[in-house]
Amino acid sequence: MEEGKTIGVAVKGLVLYGGKALLLKRSGYDRFGAGEYEFAGGKLEFGEALEEALKRELLEEAGLVVEVEKLLYASGFLKHAKRHVVVLTWLCRAKSDAVTLSNEHTAYLWANKTQMKELLTPSVERDCERFGIYDLAELAE
Repeated sequence: MEEGKTIGVAVKGLVLYGGKALLLKRSGYDRFGAGEYEFAGGKLEFGEALEEALKRELLEEAGLVVEVEKLLYASGFLKHAKRHVVVLTWLCRAKSDAVTLSNEHTAYLWANKTQMKELLTPSVERDCERFGIYDLAELAE
């Protein structure tokens, strides 16, 4: 790999509760994606197991304890010229719908399919279409 270039790994959760998916709105001060809705999750720390990282991130960002079920899809993108990010998105089930946001997000929504299609960024929305996320029987219309 060319000097100065890095690859990062992020874990995200499609968190379901009562037929709806949790979307979080990024804080306005965020350098990338300020004000955009996303699935909860974050960076994998060195030496951390993937599912444990996801559980930690969901607890930190949304105050939720979840059951991680299965890997739904993997995608990647260039964050900038020297940073490539790989995102692993897992299906999770929340044990409660009581969300407590960290300072990384300003709002949340338990969204149905229509709301997801309207609020997710175009790249995440395309991934949801491409990988059949909207076809999950558990998601409400």
